[in-house]
Amino acid sequence: MNLNTLWNRQGGYKEVLITAFPLILSTASWSILQFIDRMFLAWYSPEAVAASMPAGILNFTLTSLFIGTAGYIGTFVAQYYGASEHKMIGKTLFQGVLMALAGAFIIFFFGFASDSFFSVIGHPVEIMKLESIYFKILCFGSAGPIISSVLSGFYSGRGQNWPIMWINFSSAGVNIVLDWILIFGNLGFPEMGMKGAAIATIIAGFTPVIIYSLLIMKPSNNKEYAITKGMVFDKSLFFRILKFGLPSGIHFFIDIAGFTAFLLIVGRLGTVELASTNIALNINTIAFMPMIGCGIALSMLVGQNIGKKDIKTASRVVWSGFQICFTYMSIIALAYLIIPDLFLLPFSSKADPVQFAPIYSLTRTLLIFVAIYSIFDTLNIVFASAIKGAGDTKFVMIMCLFLSSFLLVLPTFLTIVVFKQGLYVAWFIASVYISLMGFAFLARFLSGRWKTMNVISTPSIMPANYPDMPVNDL
Repeated sequence: MNLNTLWNRQGGYKEVLITAFPLILSTASWSILQFIDRMFLAWYSPEAVAASMPAGILNFTLTSLFIGTAGYIGTFVAQYYGASEHKMIGKTLFQGVLMALAGAFIIFFFGFASDSFFSVIGHPVEIMKLESIYFKILCFGSAGPIISSVLSGFYSGRGQNWPIMWINFSSAGVNIVLDWILIFGNLGFPEMGMKGAAIATIIAGFTPVIIYSLLIMKPSNNKEYAITKGMVFDKSLFFRILKFGLPSGIHFFIDIAGFTAFLLIVGRLGTVELASTNIALNINTIAFMPMIGCGIALSMLVGQNIGKKDIKTASRVVWSGFQICFTYMSIIALAYLIIPDLFLLPFSSKADPVQFAPIYSLTRTLLIFVAIYSIFDTLNIVFASAIKGAGDTKFVMIMCLFLSSFLLVLPTFLTIVVFKQGLYVAWFIASVYISLMGFAFLARFLSGRWKTMNVISTPSIMPANYPDMPVNDL
């Protein structure tokens, strides 16, 4: 079959890329933001970059439960929009905002326990203090990203992905500029270091909420979707969303929690090991995150074709997406092996040469692990997205819980804490875990169980609104 046919046929490369392109750019903006954030902190101090990942991902672990639950609003918007019940969309959004506020209220109080929590983790004292500051501030401002995940469903549920991309770009730009100002004390502001990075993240997190709110409240939207009239608590709708959204949130939580535990355990090895791990993962994120956008697109396209009972096209979409993602990640993995210094240059350019030297050397080795497991993680993102788009969410949740517990967290704890092994053994465990999870989802896809599911008759199995994030993406 020639390339022209593969490109133009139904479910081919063209259809996948057209759907995925704005989502790819959107997720890429997030990865660039994280990359630059870590780069600034690496310039500031090794302790700052070492502390940023554990504290940040711990906060995101807590937030992910509510993002996954409240963010499932996008599914309900899609259902009502497809059924031409447009007047229900405003009420649906309001129930999601209520859930988001409840989640943010809970996370807010976790910030007060930050000192106690990080004191028992076992990280070096200088890192522990920075982790506590970063985590506390992020908890106080968690409402922004949770509410944003709800409001973005107004667009993703209706298949309008370009506004999401531009809003994410705006948020990333705000964060980058504020990082530069607040971390280093530019433009007359005081030098705030880690505290400045956290404040910048919070302000950037509320930026999409403001923009989404202004756009959604336009008179045309208000008239068609009953935005203001829908601002009432609807007990039946609220608990129906909770019923379907909570399992989605639990899966998202498990996915992130496993790797959070991995990072916290690795942090017991020391500052150099933790900083190197953070930088290696950050480098992987900037290259990998575009595939997340492709995964969201695949989930949407599979769901649509299953609803049409067009199994052949649904399957073709998945294989087209896999071929695109596999080619892309193979090139990136090869670059990790051949030109690792290019990826490390932004971190080392303004860092203290003496302090950064051991981190630099260790990170180059860790990129070999990244190059190997990233190929197998392609299986994870593509086939997990595919079967979730068809409705096989329970399998994904159970498999993630089992593998995360028994192939990542427990072995890493035994390796580092009990048997006193080093960083490379921990990374080997993480690589095996990611690879096996990818093969598990591939096997599930090949079993064909997803072909018997129908997204039209069962709303709970439509694609969720939040990105599929394999644990290593953070």
